[in-house]
Amino acid sequence: MIAETVCSAVAAAGLGIAAVTAYRKRFLAAARIAAYSLVPLGLVMTGIVEWVADTAFSPVAWAGFGVLGGAWALFATTRAVERRRGGTREERKAARAAARRGAVEPSASAPSLGAGSRQGTRPQTAPGSRADAGAGDDFSDIEAILKKHGI
Repeated sequence: MIAETVCSAVAAAGLGIAAVTAYRKRFLAAARIAAYSLVPLGLVMTGIVEWVADTAFSPVAWAGFGVLGGAWALFATTRAVERRRGGTREERKAARAAARRGAVEPSASAPSLGAGSRQGTRPQTAPGSRADAGAGDDFSDIEAILKKHGI
């Protein structure tokens, strides 16, 4: 009963403020204030205020909100774990199947083991000599670019 009286008083005060605002020739703001002030009156007339008041003082309703919160927490936790693991079950199966295939591509002639395997095949040269062909090729590209720009 008290909630209905308070909502009605808020609506009446809001409509009074809207009338004063309209008197000052701010019709758009007055219409917006009137709309906001009619919301509590509409909630009282539909019975939502009474339902909320009954729910607020009901222990069963609060237990229901607790169960809903627990369900939401479970959903959020499982979603976070799924994102950490790498997606859905189908995505994990595809990743495992790709890992079983090995390091060799079916059409490759030699295993692709990385840059470390080529170290033993490189010829040993003296540390100060420029006989290393790889270093000369790297700098020739840079020199060509610098010459092109006039540097």
